[in-house]
Amino acid sequence: MKAFLASVMLAALSTGAMAQSAATTLTMTCQQARQIVASQGAVVLRTGPTTYDRYVRDPSFCGRSMTVQPAWIRAADTAQCPVGGICRSIEIDNGQ
Repeated sequence: MKAFLASVMLAALSTGAMAQSAATTLTMTCQQARQIVASQGAVVLRTGPTTYDRYVRDPSFCGRSMTVQPAWIRAADTAQCPVGGICRSIEIDNGQ
């Protein structure tokens, strides 16, 4: 049980560390944010002090039963920057 709890805590810390080290869109231009997604294919971007998400260039960076939903973020030079997309379950998108 202790080993399980330790692994859960480690996973939580790792996830938090990943989010903290992500690029912040509030300090970059829309073009810079779009370029990061386009060049890396999939990237975690911070969109505020405590908010972040994984943005993708196209569906090849999503799971098999997933689709890409267009996403806009706030950047330093615009309130709505079309940065790429977010992977979403096909069932959720179809309202099922």
